[in-house]
Amino acid sequence: MTAEPTQTDILISGGGVAGLTAACAFGSAGLHVICVDPAPPVTDGAAAGADMRSTAFLQPAVEVLEEAGLWARLAPHAAALQIMRIVDAGGDTPVARLTRDFDAADISDQPFGWNLPNWLLRREMVARLEELPNVDFRAGVATTGLVTRRNEARVTLSDGTHVQAKLVIGADGRDSFIRQAAGIPAKIHRYGQKALAFAVTHPIPHENVSTEVHRSGGPFTLVPLPDRDGQHCSAIVWMERGAEADRLATLEKDAFEAEMFERSTGILGPLTLVTRRAVWPMRMQHAERLAGERVALIAEAAHVMPPIGAQGLNMSLADIRCLLDLCRKYEADLGSTEMLTAYHRARWPEIRARIAGIDLLNRASMLAPRPLRDLRAGALGAIYGLKPVRRLMMRAGLGLK
Repeated sequence: MTAEPTQTDILISGGGVAGLTAACAFGSAGLHVICVDPAPPVTDGAAAGADMRSTAFLQPAVEVLEEAGLWARLAPHAAALQIMRIVDAGGDTPVARLTRDFDAADISDQPFGWNLPNWLLRREMVARLEELPNVDFRAGVATTGLVTRRNEARVTLSDGTHVQAKLVIGADGRDSFIRQAAGIPAKIHRYGQKALAFAVTHPIPHENVSTEVHRSGGPFTLVPLPDRDGQHCSAIVWMERGAEADRLATLEKDAFEAEMFERSTGILGPLTLVTRRAVWPMRMQHAERLAGERVALIAEAAHVMPPIGAQGLNMSLADIRCLLDLCRKYEADLGSTEMLTAYHRARWPEIRARIAGIDLLNRASMLAPRPLRDLRAGALGAIYGLKPVRRLMMRAGLGLK
């Protein structure tokens, strides 16, 4: 005989940073949650498979993290991002020819955000889930089947068990099984870029400044991290066209360090590689709808974009914030058509606007012809010179009204 399905309020498919945050948030709100992911989270930065990227949580994200019971765990490990520095190095040689600082003090008494390594986020989030008796986190278990009806969703898991949920949240990445099972198409644009993600130490302190160096191929971004073994430390995301990124990823350590020192314009002095190099293909993607019957999409199941301006994960947290508010509003009718229609309508305009903005910035960062790079530098200088526009851009980047 087939066992009766397990009953839950919410099933979250996907245990990455967004899925784990959602599980903490909905669990802390008192909802019964099952979260599954086929890959057990790697919670040690030195372990094979550790996610070497970092995540910058912008100001509005902290409220969600506090409600999820996470911020007190994360704050001691976070590096503040007080200044966003843009460097244009698009001249004949890779040297800084234009530098502009966007200071959070111009719009707030708080930093723009706080940066943490992704593997550490997973460690603290898994620890938080262990404190929530109403959350069942099943690592090493995948979602293999989804059938929805007007009043419920039935999910089949890879361990042979079945779950009956009021709401299924797809947080299972850019190739989301939940999105495909719900019949929701996605539009995809591939840039022919890849990003290298790794951490470095350096002799010059970053002073809580996040720096994007623009030349061609994509931005070279240095994001502050807490000191490592007594040395100043930063996370780097280096975006290049695919073939060049693959070449860089296979260089011997000394040769790689020489090239990244040049690409960084030496802004923090010689850079010493202290982690492995991870390589990620870049693409822009969005689901054509954010919801289906008994299904809501968040994070990369809903939207994917290049890592510019720390928008990706912060948009995911805005998804979670919106769904959390709607769960409270529709407490008696969780996962209903009305609730999910409201979710799509609330999130869709902002997602489309941010996708368009990041796409424009990424295309500008990829420019190779010298005249176009000169035009890019001129535009940056003009925008920075208009204080009201500069303040408006900073507030928009944070998602502040």
